[in-house]
This record gives sequence, C-alpha cells and structure tokens, in this order.
Amino acid sequence: MQFHIVFEDAQDAEVVIKSLEPEILTSPSSRTSTDFKLKDKTITINIRAVDVTSLRASVNSYLRWIMLSYDIIKLSRH
Repeated sequence: MQFHIVFEDAQDAEVVIKSLEPEILTSPSSRTSTDFKLKDKTITINIRAVDVTSLRASVNSYLRWIMLSYDIIKLSRH
C-alpha cells in the first residue's frame, strides 16, 4: 500500500519524517516492511505486509505517529 501526505510546507514534512526515523529503523514486526520518501512537502509511505491485519496495524501506527508529530509542530508555533 502506498499513500502520500502533503504538508503545508517542506520544513513540516522534514520534521515529521525525521521524527519517524526511529520507527522506520526498528520496525516492530517482521510481518511488515515500510519505507518513506520525502520530496518537497510530500511524504510518500510504502507499506508491505504479509496479511491485512498487519497492514492495518502498520497504517494505523504510522498515521498516529504522523498526526502526533504534526500536532507538536503546530503547538510549538503558538
């Protein structure tokens, strides 16, 4: 599964992808593999899984981490 997340600016996208690096490097499951690509203000995420349950769990985890990182960015601006 591949999806793209477009941010308001390239700096936000870079901060979010850097915050995800520990998760990318230490994948919690051998049933999935994930890679990310950053281009301008878009993060492209590729998740490969052996079954639907693993895919759903990985997608949910990465989306939660991305939302949390982005929320922290927004809070730091206020």
